[in-house]
Amino acid sequence: MNSMKNNKFESNKKYFTICVYATGLLLVGCIIIKAIMDWDSTLISLGHLRQVLSPFLIGALIAYIINPFVNQVLRLLERLFHGRFRLLSKILAILLSYIAVLGFVSVALFYIIPQLIDTIAELVNLIPDAYNQVEGFLLSLETRYPDMDFAYFNQLFQEMGPDLVRTAREFATNALPKLYEASMSVISWLINLLISLIVSIYMLTEKARLRYSLRRLSFAFLRKDAAVSFLSTARECERIFSKYIIGKSIDSLIIGCLCFVLMNILRLPFTLLISVIVGITNMIPYFGPYVGAIPGALLTLLVSPASCLIYLIMILALQQFDGLILGPKILGDSTGLRPLWIIFAIMLGGKLAGVLGMFLGVPIVAIFNFLLNKWLDRRLLEKQVTLEDPDLSDK
Repeated sequence: MNSMKNNKFESNKKYFTICVYATGLLLVGCIIIKAIMDWDSTLISLGHLRQVLSPFLIGALIAYIINPFVNQVLRLLERLFHGRFRLLSKILAILLSYIAVLGFVSVALFYIIPQLIDTIAELVNLIPDAYNQVEGFLLSLETRYPDMDFAYFNQLFQEMGPDLVRTAREFATNALPKLYEASMSVISWLINLLISLIVSIYMLTEKARLRYSLRRLSFAFLRKDAAVSFLSTARECERIFSKYIIGKSIDSLIIGCLCFVLMNILRLPFTLLISVIVGITNMIPYFGPYVGAIPGALLTLLVSPASCLIYLIMILALQQFDGLILGPKILGDSTGLRPLWIIFAIMLGGKLAGVLGMFLGVPIVAIFNFLLNKWLDRRLLEKQVTLEDPDLSDK
């Protein structure tokens, strides 16, 4: 009888917790193996999941972009109302921010896009003239320098020229209806974004409640010190990401506007198209200014070599101003990355996700760099190892 009592099952909280974690880990491992073994079905399932979650993801992105504007407007309204009418100030801040952002998007769609279409149409008409100018230039070289043999170049140009002109005209002509269709699809897409806008408005209205929910989850599933560390790390990662995204967007917008103003003052052609290209490509660190300068140089060269030279001098001065004065003033050391790691982030992001990856690669690598350095500092502190920073030793 005593042996039966000794063999009686008794619950143990420690071993029960271990069993729960082991079961959960085994379940997650099985799901991962199943997903890898049946990869095609996994991709289809992920596609369906993305379609279901896309309104919420887009809404979260819209809320994330508009949130800094809401905070600035809210501060102004709180000063205006001397801290009273907090709910009214919050509603007005969200309303005014959405009106400003949607107004800017509307101007871009209904003013800039038609102007770009007209510019491309003008560019199509310039292609035959540019071809004739190059042909005349080669003939003049042959006349001026009869001792030099330009026959090969003339023959090559005569064979390739018509095909190049025809291909360029077909591409540009087909681009016009494609741009029109894209504009119509964008408008249709904006209508479908209504639910995303509603989600974003809700997130901005309830952002304090969402932060509170995140804190509750953190403290519920983690130890107190681990939850505090997790929340602090999440705030720092969000600061790095938002500071870079918002700062680089403002910097590129200013550069695009300055390019537009300077090109109008200098009476250069294709002002709007080139300014949009310069502003967008400026979002890419290091390589962006050069990538944006090349299309502008080719476009202005179609009009005249003098216009191309003036444009190159202007864009060089503009990029120097951005790199030495405007960029450091707005961005500062927002990423904490060395140039080598920034180049690595651009190349890796471009390989994985194209132009968008080249832009987002820098803040994402900056966050990984921050997390890695934080982990290394903690490990070195546990081992009581102190290493001298080479930057500090050089000072």
